[in-house]
Formats: sequence, C-alpha cells, structure tokens
Amino acid sequence: MEEIEEGRDVRSGPLAGTRVLELAGLGPAPFAAMVLADLGADVLRVERPATVGTGGTDPTDLFQRGKRSIGLELKDPGGVALALELVSRADILLEGFRPGVTERLGLGPDACLEANGRLVYGRMTGWGQEGPLARAAGHDIDYIALAGVLDGIGRAGERPVPPSNLVGDFGGGGMLLLVGVLAALLVVKSGGSGQVVDAAMVDGAALLSTMLWSFKASGLLRPERGTNLLDTGAPFYEVYECADGRHVAVGALEPQFHAALCRVMGLAEDELPPQMDRASWPETKRRFAEIFATRKRDEWVARAAAEHGDACLAPVLSLDEAALHPHNRARGTFLVSNGVTQPAPAPRFSGTPAGVPSPPCAPGGGGRAALSQWGIGQEELGPLLDRGTLRLA
Repeated sequence: MEEIEEGRDVRSGPLAGTRVLELAGLGPAPFAAMVLADLGADVLRVERPATVGTGGTDPTDLFQRGKRSIGLELKDPGGVALALELVSRADILLEGFRPGVTERLGLGPDACLEANGRLVYGRMTGWGQEGPLARAAGHDIDYIALAGVLDGIGRAGERPVPPSNLVGDFGGGGMLLLVGVLAALLVVKSGGSGQVVDAAMVDGAALLSTMLWSFKASGLLRPERGTNLLDTGAPFYEVYECADGRHVAVGALEPQFHAALCRVMGLAEDELPPQMDRASWPETKRRFAEIFATRKRDEWVARAAAEHGDACLAPVLSLDEAALHPHNRARGTFLVSNGVTQPAPAPRFSGTPAGVPSPPCAPGGGGRAALSQWGIGQEELGPLLDRGTLRLA
C-alpha cells in the first residue's frame, strides 16, 4: 500500500474543474461527495458554525477526505445569501435532509435553480421526496425491508440478516445519487438546463434487486430465503468453515468451475448428484462442509491456486487481511494516509487518472482558500465572520 504524505493533495481526475457544494449531513450524501472529490471535483462542505474549532482534523473521518469546509449559519439571512452565491458558482449541490428542510432554509431547488439555471441539485433521502413515508424517519434496514430486498437475505429457516448498511445507504443510496448527478451534469455539459435529482434509498435498493425480479418472473426464484442459487441454497455458492475456524467462499456456478472445485476437494464429480439437482443440495452441502472442515483456510486457498482460479474459491478476509492481500496490494486497492488504511479512489481511468486524495478536512478546514478560489471576495466575509455567521478554521 502507498503511504500518503500528510497534506498532500493532487487534484486531478475526470471531474477536475467541477465544483460541488455539499450541505453537511450523514451517510450516503457525504459518501457521494467523497467519491466526487476522489475523482477530482472541488468539493466545499457547508457545516454548522458550532462544529468549527471544536477539534483538529480527524484522520479517521474518511468521508471528508479531499474536501474543504466552511462553517455557515443557514438560519441567518446573510448565511443563506452567501450560500446562494456559492450555488451560483457550483456545478452540483448535494443535500441529504428530509423533504422540505432546504426549502425552509431558503436553499430549496427553486431558489437554487433561480440563482444558477445550470445547477444539478442532488437530493438524498431514504423514502424519496413524496409518498406516504416521505417525511418518516428510517435507516438502511428499513429501506431495504420495504424494497423487498431484506426478506431474501439469510439462510433457510432463519431470520433475514441485514448486510451491514451497504445495500441501502451506499449501494442504493450514495451510488444511485452519484449516477443521477453525473447523468444530469452530462445534460448540462451538452447544453441542457440544470435539474433536481431525487435519489431515494428505497428506490435504489429496489433497482439493485433487478436480477431477482428477473429470476422471479422466469420461475427461477423460490420465495423461501436460503434455498436459491445465489442465497446459500446451492452447495457450490456458499461459505464454509475450515479447520482453523476461518472461512472460504465458493462460487463455482458454471459446470467447468464446479468440476475444478470438486478436484480441489478431492471429489470425483460422479460421486455427487447432478450439480443442479435442487433436492440433493442440502446433503451435498453437508458433505462439502465436512470436507472443508478437514483443512485450514489457507491450505484450501493453496489447493485452489493449483486450479489457476477456476475453482472460484476465495478466502474470507478481515479488513486488515484484505488490505495486505497480494492482489489488492498489486492493484493499490487500499492506501494509507496519516496512518489510516482506507480504500483508494475507484474506478480507474486511463486518460484522466484520479489523484491522491488529501486527508480528511476538519470543519472549516481550507475554507478561506476555497472561498477565494470560488470567487468570493474577502471583503464580503468580514461582517459574516464578525457576527459568527461564517466560521473558518
């Protein structure tokens, strides 16, 4: 892993020159802003003034990497006026409040698009901007439950298992928001007008389940969780415990890969029922489990290597192990900045590669330089600074 020097900031990538105004929030919207910064965008985060000066930079607050920040009181007309000046210079605005909050602040879509008709106004919520639940509280687990996704995650005969908060918050939330704002930005760059992007986690989680709906329509999906091809129903798409208490993941779906997996386990395929005989899956899974329990995890990995990866067997790694795995090290999948290991920017671009992200900014960090570079005259800031409407680290 590359060790990044403190304070180093190489702002390059496909979004270099793009300005993003982020209204500070939690979870998927800050994540989306981080990815935009990773890809070269100039992201200015608007915080509550009370957060500025309360502590130094937190190198573990990874969503703030590559950004700069100001503290701005949006309940003060002067703060709203400055925010609208920044809006007039921005390409993208991201906010993750409940519906109606930015409208009450005077920074809703109507006000912002009046200030800048080419603005892409990205909104991130759990339930969306309208509908019976639009103003209800919720979290990832609630959104994926209502989208029909959670019901299918888990083992047969057991309760559904929340997959951390990756499906709703970040897959169906932050990633959907990113796709939306970048698509809308493409419209603007092609001569079109700015617009509002309504990204809802319930919508995104549902979209991620498209393949399941396809399977359902074709009769390939059983309603009982843990009995299907990709939900641990099949013995050849499962996680197994090894002799040392660690685990391997196998995903040998295609016949040739299934044959390679059998060779790794020391089985002849004719010793087993046909691969797609669902009735035999529970017994075959029991047999696989007994075999995998006879060797340590890394022994199985070494045996699978002899099949040149065709067994579709991988070690189940901890975060620390993942950062040190030879493949991830070779690709630079992780980096270390200020002593904190973290995922590197992705994806990769051949012509406009992303630079190295600067460490997370403290509230108010880099704000003075950012305001100057965004074209805000220093003489405008004095009265706001004097009365505490604007705070800079």
